[in-house]
Amino acid sequence: MKKNLLTVLILALMIVNIVFSTIIMISVISANKKTADLVGNLATAMNLEWTVPGGAAEAEPEVSLADTVVYALPESMMVPLNSADGKLVYMIFDLSVSMNKKGEGYKDYGENISAAAYDSVIKDTVNSIVSAHTEDECKNNFDPIKAEILQAIQNLFDSTKFIYKVNVSGIKFG
Repeated sequence: MKKNLLTVLILALMIVNIVFSTIIMISVISANKKTADLVGNLATAMNLEWTVPGGAAEAEPEVSLADTVVYALPESMMVPLNSADGKLVYMIFDLSVSMNKKGEGYKDYGENISAAAYDSVIKDTVNSIVSAHTEDECKNNFDPIKAEILQAIQNLFDSTKFIYKVNVSGIKFG
């Protein structure tokens, strides 16, 4: 009789242990979810980005190196920047575009871009976007400006996405 009573007591304690473990897990999971939401909201409020600007839907597509064609504009660009104090500041940089040769629109425009047929149009588009920004904006965080340039160039070529990246290098201010 004592062994049966001891077995029943152990079984009851195991059931209580399972119930308490379940309650603890539920509370920890809900607290963890609330903490993750809070951190996400704080990151959004502080303008910290967890992903590429524009969200996952507009993230830079993965294009293999074999399918990539990079066209660098032959001359450096010199763009006057917007200035609040009237001081004339120029930004000098080299620009290139990365194109997906298997992308929609590459057959229509890509080969002409590589043949320098659209250099002046691309330069004009980039010039109008960069010149609207100040020196501080360009020095502190150029990524949003690159995203604007990419969007404008894609719109220039009928919103086709065969141009998937804009590369800016050799940035100098003067």
